[in-house]
Parts: sequence; structure tokens; C-alpha cells
Amino acid sequence: MTETLPGRDAPYQSGATALLIVDMQRIWLEPGCDPDHADLTADHYFYRETATRTIPNAERLLAAARANGVEVLHTIIQSLTEDGRDRSLDHKLTPMHVPPSMAEGLPVASLVPVGDEIMLPKTSSGIFNSTNVDYVLRNLGIRQLVIAGIMTDQCVDMAVRDAADRGYLVTCVSDACASFTQQRHDTALSAFKGYCWTADTATVVARFNALGRNA
Repeated sequence: MTETLPGRDAPYQSGATALLIVDMQRIWLEPGCDPDHADLTADHYFYRETATRTIPNAERLLAAARANGVEVLHTIIQSLTEDGRDRSLDHKLTPMHVPPSMAEGLPVASLVPVGDEIMLPKTSSGIFNSTNVDYVLRNLGIRQLVIAGIMTDQCVDMAVRDAADRGYLVTCVSDACASFTQQRHDTALSAFKGYCWTADTATVVARFNALGRNA
């Protein structure tokens, strides 16, 4: 008998759906905090895009997830040690180091974890490579993973592809992600679309709300 497989856009299941917010940290999102881009001001494309679209949409996703029993996880780029000796080779070569004591390494105020939401620090682009997120998601009974955050063509890309390879049904929320340019964002969405269902914030929020109504 041929097995009937769910589509990537299958309806979300209560108790089996999680929202993953990727790298929405002050250091990357507040002008002047990122040492590699300290000269860029708030009128740069990336800061305008994240302030007016990405962050507000992530707030909407978080509010809907929290209101409707959707598990919420956060990941941030952060070393486990103050001197960063535990970092990946790639982060040492870049170099990229966010020590645990750096306040700017935490999520922006409107996106900080609440209650016992899980936050996983990582020192690689892919959360599945440098954290135990797969183990955690399976312990939580998660089958469907909704992903939003930055950068679309880097850490979000890795999360989408790696989650799909590990058997999760992945949704990428296109207007709750951003990259340094519109072209990079659009190119990334096109490149990894075969690994996920791409939807907008309004569609995903409606699906989260439907879980609450059906509970």
C-alpha cells in the first residue's frame, strides 16, 4: 500500500507545532551595535526593513503562538565562554564572537523569551549543527516547524534546509525574515523553496489562531 504523505503546507497540528525565532538580537538589529557595520545608520535598507516589517511581524507571530499553545523557541548567536574559545572555526575566522555577558547579544526587547520559552545559543549558521535543537524538538513532540528571523540567506536558510532533512514539515514566514539586501532575501527564498512551505505572517497567524479555536 502506498503511504499518503502530508504536504509541506499541511494544516498545523495542536501539540506538534513550534515557532523558531532565529537570531533576532540587538547586536544585529540596533544600528551602531554590530561592530562590522558600526558606520551604518537607521536609514540603511536592512535596519529600515527589520524595524518596519521583520520585527513587527515576528511580534505578531509570537503573540499568536503564545495565545494558542504553539511551542516557542529562540536561537541566538552566542559563545558559551567569555573568550569564545568554544566557537566554531568559521566564527573564529570571520571573526564573530558574542560573549554571554554582552547585553546586546540578547533579543530585542519586544522579542525576548517569556516564561519558560527555550533559548538556544549557537556558534554556527545552522542551529541543528551547534545545538541540541533536534533532540529538544523531538522530546517536545514537534512535527511542524515555523521559522522566522535573520538572515534569510544564512542562518534562516540553514535552519530550513536542516529541519527538512531531519523530517520536519517546515514553514518559512517570508515577511518575518530579512537579509542585508532585498535581492539577497528574494534569492534565498527562491533557492530553498523546495525545502519548505513559504507563507506570509497573516497566513501563519490565522493558522495559529485556528489551533486555539479547535482546542
